[in-house]
Amino acid sequence: MILSLNNRQTAPTDVEIRARQSHGSSSDPVYQMVAKTIAQRHPGGGVLIDVGCGNGNLWSFVSDRFHRYIGVDAVRYDGLSPETEFIPLDVDTGKTPLPDGFADVVCGVEVIEHLENPRAFMRELVRLTKPGGLVIVTTPNQLTLLSKLTFVFKNQFNAFQEAPGLYPAHITALLEIDLIRIATECKLTDIQIHYSNCGRMPFTPWHWSKKLGFHGRAFSDNILCVGMKP
Repeated sequence: MILSLNNRQTAPTDVEIRARQSHGSSSDPVYQMVAKTIAQRHPGGGVLIDVGCGNGNLWSFVSDRFHRYIGVDAVRYDGLSPETEFIPLDVDTGKTPLPDGFADVVCGVEVIEHLENPRAFMRELVRLTKPGGLVIVTTPNQLTLLSKLTFVFKNQFNAFQEAPGLYPAHITALLEIDLIRIATECKLTDIQIHYSNCGRMPFTPWHWSKKLGFHGRAFSDNILCVGMKP
């Protein structure tokens, strides 16, 4: 079954405008981080729900791990394959029209920072996940050396400055401990944090070299939190 967004005659909402500012995609290191986590913790098969799917780029990294892919987003981006099962939804205010425990893995890749209520978002991801399934969330990492220096000199996190693609698209900055606390509140177990191991060097356009040992929290622009639904 293919679900599609009906043609609209009304003006775009604020959430649609913010969604468009993200261009519907993340960087390859983020998708690779998600794919690696899924390969490590998901035995294969079943259903993947990608909440905030954008152009559906995640699917090209994990398609060999699942039998079915469902994308959910506030808008249907032009780059999303017409074959994708798509559900239009403002995840800030709505509930996905799927039953409890529908998917084996539910992902929110670079979505939670765009939302007004991250806890409600996480609860919805958990609701959609089968017992024993995985919930995966990624977001900009506020604890990089770059982000900390930006905070010291500009009193704001690097990924939440007023700049194209950032604010007002990015409105909720979460720390690593916040993700762990939210996942714990949702009763997820075996909670783990992973890093993209790709980060920009302060005051330069260059990235830290992993070959020289620059990896982990201080040198990763993005962070992942994964937990299992009991």
